[in-house]
Amino acid sequence: MTSEYQKKQAFLKQVISVYGRKPVLEVLEDFSLDVHKLHLADSNKPSKAIDDLVKLANARNVEIAYHSKQALSRISKNGKQDQGVVVDVLNQKQLDLSQSDLAGKVYIGLDNVTNPQNVGMIIRSAAAAGVDGIIIPVNGNAALGPLVIKSSAGTLFKAPILRCDSSEDMIERCQQHNIRCVALAGEGTTDVFQTFSSAQPTLYIVGNETDGIDTHIKSRCDLLAKINMNNGVESLNVAVAASVVAFGAVNHVR
Repeated sequence: MTSEYQKKQAFLKQVISVYGRKPVLEVLEDFSLDVHKLHLADSNKPSKAIDDLVKLANARNVEIAYHSKQALSRISKNGKQDQGVVVDVLNQKQLDLSQSDLAGKVYIGLDNVTNPQNVGMIIRSAAAAGVDGIIIPVNGNAALGPLVIKSSAGTLFKAPILRCDSSEDMIERCQQHNIRCVALAGEGTTDVFQTFSSAQPTLYIVGNETDGIDTHIKSRCDLLAKINMNNGVESLNVAVAASVVAFGAVNHVR
């Protein structure tokens, strides 16, 4: 494996592809974003919408590539909804988990969070709190597409996102770096606020909106913790729970 190939693969892991004419237009209009390339289907019919995208790309010196409809669908991974347009945005803070030195103190991890709005809100809150990384396994979690981008208010492009294949990979990698893995679960016996530590790097894992964290994943964690509830409230939305933990843990470390 050549160093050139490795560099290319590392670069591609920092690219987030956005599809759909309105989302792509919004990306191109945001000059704070590092736009890499605009992809267009060569079957697109002439229209003002396409003309506007091309003009914006040219004004920003963004490379434009033309593809067959089938080739474009392989880039967007959603040929039914890409509307013949895809744009690549570079997030230099996004890394493959295996490339991260995991030298931080607070991480948020997602296990089977399937609602894109929740994923986006978790990214936004965790980034605002200042966590050292948001670990989003590819398998089981919502794809980082337009709905995630919208609910993250664009934070997705600037947040410290770490990707891996599975929740098992996430836990294994963190434990190899002596990062304690804490699963947020209603049956936890430890108050999550008692787990905040400036001495012990910690990954806090939040789970599926309905079923919570997978039983197998919980069994591999070092600790099950819960957010204590009052006034008869049974649980919090996963994005709210992640926000509470992210701000609490980071503020304790600081």
